[in-house]
Amino acid sequence: MTGRHSAEEPAVPAVPLSPELTAAAELTESAELTEAAKPGKTLLGPAEIRDLAEMLGVNPTKKLGQNFVIDANTVRRIVKVATVSPGDTVLEVGPGLGSLTLGLLEIGASVVAVEIDDRLAEQLPLTVELMQPGAPLTVIRNDALKITELPGDPSRLVANLPYNVSVPVLLYLLENFASIRAGVVMVQAEVGERLAAPPGNKVYGSPSVKAAWYGAFRTAGKVSRQVFWPVPGVDSILIAFERRAEPLESEELRRATFALVDAAFQQRRKMLRQSLSVVLGDSATASEVMTRAGIDPTTRGEQLTVDHFLAIARAQLATA
Repeated sequence: MTGRHSAEEPAVPAVPLSPELTAAAELTESAELTEAAKPGKTLLGPAEIRDLAEMLGVNPTKKLGQNFVIDANTVRRIVKVATVSPGDTVLEVGPGLGSLTLGLLEIGASVVAVEIDDRLAEQLPLTVELMQPGAPLTVIRNDALKITELPGDPSRLVANLPYNVSVPVLLYLLENFASIRAGVVMVQAEVGERLAAPPGNKVYGSPSVKAAWYGAFRTAGKVSRQVFWPVPGVDSILIAFERRAEPLESEELRRATFALVDAAFQQRRKMLRQSLSVVLGDSATASEVMTRAGIDPTTRGEQLTVDHFLAIARAQLATA
């Protein structure tokens, strides 16, 4: 997953390496990774993952959300669930040591990988060139929450997202890159279940409504803790999504709707006429706006769909 923050930089070209990274590149090609270099082997295994981490001085930590996938079958399962096809351009966030990157390239996709850790970003092209020479990879060294453009207009997002920022990263990418039409992300199980939850579900909340703004989200299978190194203390899940054919509404209405959603779930046990008074002015005004939108003011946020919140936002802006 991700590492430390770095300033925005262009896609990684072939540049001279520092002495430390030159040594790392040499180690990649040394006997310690001979298994990875065997003919026909295109994915990393547990030994190669640990060797790469050691040579780069990467000590996976919970703080940085670093848990690397070490199981090739899991990698291929993710690629299959994401229905990635040869020729697709795929965006991957937090490629880490390259397990999933290699799986995407193996199927014949082009990969645009956004990596925040300088060491990992510089090593990734070297690893790919060793395992799958000539594979179409572009690495962007940056924070995924700061990128403003992507080469190749990726049509799919397939990523093992850093668990500590998974929802903000996902929503940011959907908001800013309309070319992303579908994808699969691996996230903490509890977070993923919220993203895919329907109204009335006990875990339905702000992420559920905001995700629904962009399209349909569903759970696509749990992932064993044992396929990660180090083994995480939480369960993981795959979340698949398909973007709506057309945007639900304008950017102005999206912002207004999301403000209502945030207010509703910050005080989720209160009636909406109370929780939305923070945004709409006071309880009486909130009741009036909701009534015009055809929503019962005594309803709670967990009962409303994204279309209900949108209706309230329309009524709000109509009287602004």
